[in-house]
Formats: sequence, C-alpha cells, structure tokens
Amino acid sequence: MDQTQQIINTIKEHKSVLDEDTSYEVIELVIFKIDTISYGFYGRDIKEIIAYNTITFVPGCPETIMGIINVRGDIESVLNLHKIINKPTSPPSRHSRIVLAECDGIRSGILVDSVDDVLTISKHEIFDTISTLDQGIRSYVDCITMYQNNYVPIIDIGKLFQTITNQQK
Repeated sequence: MDQTQQIINTIKEHKSVLDEDTSYEVIELVIFKIDTISYGFYGRDIKEIIAYNTITFVPGCPETIMGIINVRGDIESVLNLHKIINKPTSPPSRHSRIVLAECDGIRSGILVDSVDDVLTISKHEIFDTISTLDQGIRSYVDCITMYQNNYVPIIDIGKLFQTITNQQK
C-alpha cells in the first residue's frame, strides 16, 4: 500500500471515530437576565422572543401570572418569573422581553428583564446543578453551564409550567 492510501485510510478511521463521538452533540440555549443574574432556557422550548408590550391583567389569576397578551391574534398568558423564583420585581424596561415558550402542550409567555444571547454549546459544557443554588430556583433548574465566566442555571420550562398548573388546581 502506498503512502497516499495509508493517509486516506488513517483519515477515514479518524472520521469514523469522530462520527461516533458524542462531543459534537449540541444544545441551543437562550440566555436572559432576571435582575442582574443570568439564567438560561433550552432553545428547543422557545418559540419566539418578543419585545415587551402591554399585559392585560386578568382578575383572579395567581400572582405568578401577570396577565395576557395578544400575539398576532393568539391570546397568551404571561408568567412573572420574578415571583416564581422569589426575586424582587422591577418595572419592565425597554430591555424587557417576553419569551414565548411551549412544553408538554402548554404555551405561555415568560417576562424576563433582558435576553442577552442565543447560543449553541456542546453537550459537554453542561454540568449538574450545584448544591449552593438559591432555594427559590433550585426546583426548576435542570443543569448549569458557563457563560461569560459565570455559572448560569438552565431552567427547565417543563418543571416551571408543571408548578404553575399544579398551583391552579
């Protein structure tokens, strides 16, 4: 076998190893802030990010539901994530966004103070939650990752929605 064929065979062997390597599995994340702290949502659950607009209050809703909005003719509820994770509520600013999410057949908007980034990371950049995580959010966090040299808790929207629907029963 000549040298060229050996190189080709070596490349094919390495390619097959790389194809089997799971380090190339990626996860999309939406990084946002509540107050000054960064959090993340899985991109698979996010349908749209919209600028803050008027939220219509609905009497009788729990305090975790701010009200409803009209999104191109569809009426969507808006969750107050500040209240859910026990963070101080601040008035919406020009940076505030409503993250429209859907998981397990439930669809709702979630008010956040800002959306900072949408990124794709390797599955190997995801870590188990840390034991020192704030009690108010621990039950909603699936894992953590690093973003701009800080640990960022990744909130599982399914857990979030499940808690809200259980409160309404």
